[in-house]
Amino acid sequence: MTLDQLKPGNKCRVRRLSARDKLGQRLLDMGIYPGMLLTVVRNAPLQDPMEVKLEGYLISLRHEEARVVEVELP
Repeated sequence: MTLDQLKPGNKCRVRRLSARDKLGQRLLDMGIYPGMLLTVVRNAPLQDPMEVKLEGYLISLRHEEARVVEVELP
């Protein structure tokens, strides 16, 4: 399952990042790494971007970016 498939209110744990290029590095720089717990807060009215809470702060990700984050439900 990937992060872009989750609905607001869902909590998950990051399994791995399938991007190894600039996008993968950008996600790591934002604090998204394997083992991290995330909560999907909301989607924008047209579903893109989505807001995700991790370790006390919020980030916005496009669904295209969230598609490379493999997650598992706790």
